[in-house]
Amino acid sequence: MNITIKLYATLGDYLPLEARRNNRLVMQVGDDTTVTDVIAPLNMPEKLVHLVLVNGHFVPPAARNTRKLTEGDVLAIWPPIAGG
Repeated sequence: MNITIKLYATLGDYLPLEARRNNRLVMQVGDDTTVTDVIAPLNMPEKLVHLVLVNGHFVPPAARNTRKLTEGDVLAIWPPIAGG
């Protein structure tokens, strides 16, 4: 099945070179793939994986190992952001 992963701000640097232009990558994954299964191979430091959404719905850290993805899901990840 196909999913889309979007990495925001500096996390885009963890995508393959060809996907960095728009910070988005369409990936083919297996039927039982979880959020963690997609995040782990990207080798992002855990402290940078702050806000995780699937189709616009927040996935808390405790649920990332069990939240399975389905065809067409969009996984969006933001690092911690500071500002004022």
